[in-house]
Amino acid sequence: MTAKLIRFGSNPPAVENGVPGNIVSGNPATKLQNYYSDPTGQFFAGIWESSPGKWRVNYGEEEFCAILAGKAILTDADGHAETFGVGDAFIIPKGFVGTWETIEAVRKWYVIFEPKA
Repeated sequence: MTAKLIRFGSNPPAVENGVPGNIVSGNPATKLQNYYSDPTGQFFAGIWESSPGKWRVNYGEEEFCAILAGKAILTDADGHAETFGVGDAFIIPKGFVGTWETIEAVRKWYVIFEPKA
């Protein structure tokens, strides 16, 4: 079987609604559309959305993000904060511990590599 290209927006997968764990403030809700998972279950790509709120994060995966809408602030465990908005792209490395705060409703592309334990 020949591998097929995947175009985001075309034949979108079902939306998965969720709520972040470890909420610090607000009442954030998330939506996820995972367009691709590789056969090993370690590589994923799709679109993620979040309403405003703040929660603690502890990354066991590597993630590339590109903000399509909204604004978020990521703060590491040492208190260093970075603000990301429309057009910004960044990497959250495995081992990042801190908080994710959605200031304005966020929509982003994500690409995740999650190594096997």
